[in-house]
Amino acid sequence: MAQKNDVLFLKPVFKEKIWGGQKLAQFGYQLPADDIGECWAISGHPHGTNVIENGTHAGETLAQIWQTDRPLFDNYPGERFPLLTKILDAEASLSVQVHPDDAYAKVNAHDLGKTECWYIIDADPGAYLIFGHHAQTKAEFETMVKAGQWDQLLRKQPVKTGDFVYVPSGTVHALNKGIMALETQQSSDTTYRLYDHDRVDAKTGHKRDLHLNDAFNVTQIPFAPVAANTTETTQGASKLITLVSAPVSKYFNVYHWLIKDTVNFEKQYPFTLVSVLNGTGTLTVGDQTYQLKTGQHFLLTAAASSWQLAGDLDCIASVPGQLN
Repeated sequence: MAQKNDVLFLKPVFKEKIWGGQKLAQFGYQLPADDIGECWAISGHPHGTNVIENGTHAGETLAQIWQTDRPLFDNYPGERFPLLTKILDAEASLSVQVHPDDAYAKVNAHDLGKTECWYIIDADPGAYLIFGHHAQTKAEFETMVKAGQWDQLLRKQPVKTGDFVYVPSGTVHALNKGIMALETQQSSDTTYRLYDHDRVDAKTGHKRDLHLNDAFNVTQIPFAPVAANTTETTQGASKLITLVSAPVSKYFNVYHWLIKDTVNFEKQYPFTLVSVLNGTGTLTVGDQTYQLKTGQHFLLTAAASSWQLAGDLDCIASVPGQLN
């Protein structure tokens, strides 16, 4: 018999953002405001943790059961559920920002560091990211930031639907207008803003805070992009793509599963996070079958030794890094 907590379906948490809009409604969500920028899809972070919708833990949060039922996660170490999956809708451009590594975040923000990556769900023609910078020294970087020489300083990278970008901590970056992305990241909410387009938040009447000193301390200089080690296999008509994995990524492996028939999976990691970007199908674990549709997010716990996906499904999945 299948265990009741083999699969945990999670209720999304929505975040209003100055740069957000309404496009996340395409996933079937009832959005609580007009400026929703983020769907926190799978999160145990204290700033937004998901409620579990099924099983014996229904009504509890992911953060709670991380503390009370660690065997569900194969006793994976850490004070907090280690990963956070988001969907972001950049109706307007995000701030130019940078995230700290674990060591800096622990001391200065009492948080985890933030290495992240983006799968580009949709991008308008001509869309681009801010990804890195052109300064060669710390002094040059600080001088150009303080002078507002953004066109000369910031590195622009065109993106299109289906692209994948790996963003280690210390990387200056921004999603720009017209991009929707699924973000897989460490469970951190620490961001240091360098530039916010001089805009005023209509709700407060003030510009948002910048964090220049912290940003100067953590930015990688000179910038050295890290390419993802993407590989692809096929199983029947289905494609199983590894977008990034060790040794490139220390904190997570991320996968793109394009299911066109039936694919069987065996557990290889303590737990697996899955988001259904599009399509319909089924998930079978043991003797239980669940109907899947666009916009669902679920966690395959340590109790799921194998599972089967069937139908026509476009999914992004991730697993935690293997800690030494």
